[in-house]
Amino acid sequence: MITQQNMQHSYKKDKYVNARGGNSHFLDIYCSRCGQHLALYQKDGRGSLLRMYLDRIFEPPELASLQFNNNDKKEIPNFQCSKCSALIGTPMVYEKENRLAFRLLHGSFVKKANSGIYLSFQHF
Repeated sequence: MITQQNMQHSYKKDKYVNARGGNSHFLDIYCSRCGQHLALYQKDGRGSLLRMYLDRIFEPPELASLQFNNNDKKEIPNFQCSKCSALIGTPMVYEKENRLAFRLLHGSFVKKANSGIYLSFQHF
């Protein structure tokens, strides 16, 4: 029997949030090819989602732990769908803030607003 686990997350509030106007919201990120849920992400500020900073990824644990285990973009794998292996993003360093992130490929993902609750086994 498969059980669904719910986990409520809180916003991270730091200098990066303040630099982007103090406006944050959670997003569910899905693969546009197969609909697989990829990540729960905290987006800071307005504008398009061009990159995903590793320190703003909350779920799944495999992605969330990348912020603690890696200091170099060469150590970070490409961001791929766990179901269909579609390429979603590539590792990068955002030079202005010296932060590790994934540069997202336009059209490879779908985003939906979320209240910070992570439901395992999600599809759009």
